[in-house]
Amino acid sequence: MDLNAFKRSLQEEQTPPTDSLALQALWHEALGRWDQAHELAQQAPDPDGAWVHAFLHRLRGHTTNAGYWYRRAGKPHAKGSVNEEWDEIVTTLLSD
Repeated sequence: MDLNAFKRSLQEEQTPPTDSLALQALWHEALGRWDQAHELAQQAPDPDGAWVHAFLHRLRGHTTNAGYWYRRAGKPHAKGSVNEEWDEIVTTLLSD
């Protein structure tokens, strides 16, 4: 699956077939389900989950909390648009 296929899956009623909690979280976030996305990100104990967790808090303007999660993920605090970051995270996670 690539970024475009993942985006097309947003038209479906179920998450695309993936074991990645981080990708599932991003899928729900794209549909406006922040709370569900946050819950999934919290369940992902790896750097991928931390990166998504950071992104979710960035969306809410929680700069300090986002910074904590970016550090846990080993990623710099994003400076581009949230749409660009969402694409970057999805693309990276799909390629892993």
